[in-house]
Amino acid sequence: MSDQSTKRENGFSLLEMLIAMALGTLVVGAAVLLYSQAVRATWTVSQRADLQQDFRAASDMLIKDLSLAGSGLGNGTQIPLPSAVTPVYGCDQTPKCYLGPTNTGAGTYPLQGATPTLYGLITGYNLGPTLTSNPTPTDAITAVYADNSFYLNCYQATVTAKGKVTFGPSTIPDPKTGALPAFPPAGCLPNLVNAPQAVNDNLLGLTPGDLILMNLNGAPVVGEVTAGTITTGTNKVGTTYIVPFANNDPLEMNQTAAGANAGLNGEGLGATGALPVRLLVITYYLDNTVTPARLMRQISGHTPMPVTDGVVYLKFNYDLYNDATNSPAIGCQNPGAAGDVCVAGTSTGLSPIDITKINILHMAMDSALKGVAGYQGLDLETSVSARDLTYNNQYPLH
Repeated sequence: MSDQSTKRENGFSLLEMLIAMALGTLVVGAAVLLYSQAVRATWTVSQRADLQQDFRAASDMLIKDLSLAGSGLGNGTQIPLPSAVTPVYGCDQTPKCYLGPTNTGAGTYPLQGATPTLYGLITGYNLGPTLTSNPTPTDAITAVYADNSFYLNCYQATVTAKGKVTFGPSTIPDPKTGALPAFPPAGCLPNLVNAPQAVNDNLLGLTPGDLILMNLNGAPVVGEVTAGTITTGTNKVGTTYIVPFANNDPLEMNQTAAGANAGLNGEGLGATGALPVRLLVITYYLDNTVTPARLMRQISGHTPMPVTDGVVYLKFNYDLYNDATNSPAIGCQNPGAAGDVCVAGTSTGLSPIDITKINILHMAMDSALKGVAGYQGLDLETSVSARDLTYNNQYPLH
């Protein structure tokens, strides 16, 4: 009788292998799921950080410009503009305009009576496009203030030919001594700065599209620098710069025989004035010709530059104060316009110089999540005190 070995061969049975594979698949699947969720969370956090960074930079820029509205122009400034053709803003030198429902229109300056008038702040109620995110038209807004980084105020402005203004050292002698004034004149430069930039300076000098405020023979005049070479010369004191202000400029500022600015085009030869300044007329609006829509910033008559993408709404209203009736008008959508809607009071008969506060109702940004159906969004809602717009510091409490 032979012995037969009952010892089992080494290895796993099919059932054991199937169980092991199933358990391994569960472990690997769980690891992949955890990794995928971690990657998605990392992307969400990263995108949120990028969105917040872009939003903060855009909102800081907007708030800074609005807070400077009217700065350097004097309290209650109202500068009459030529009226043969209504001057515009929101256009560049090409010429192309960027406002309105289709980003192809221009903004016009508010009227005081029949005269277009430049204020420190220009409201743009419903002057932007309507986006798919909201059925209400968006707003534009324009802040105007003096460029204090360019010391044009050290020069004297003189109309020396039709459509040309010469900027140079003053040659008006001292009435007591008869001596020519020193250049630069005292008080035109900040501390530690010894000389103003050249008018044709490559970095900060005048270029086509710049708007210049001059006081010619006692009257304020706004002109637009136009295409052409800035030529240099000399007078008894120093270097002079002849700057073109040709007629038919894109912003319609340099008009022949058009009241306030007639002097720029020959009728006021020899008109002179001290303390010219470059104005920064800064307009914010939404551009929906690209997807997603962009917040744009345009300075005077220069090409607009994008501030940030993904802005889905831009809306403002304004608080004003009526000095005549000693009463506020709060939350007004289109100050001074017929049928303007205010939260309280009325803005009838008021103008932008009566604005005491700019309320940013919504500056909303959205950002799509990569690979996921969903959005992250931020919305700025705040108020900016327009301290340089109104002479009387009357701020309604509410």
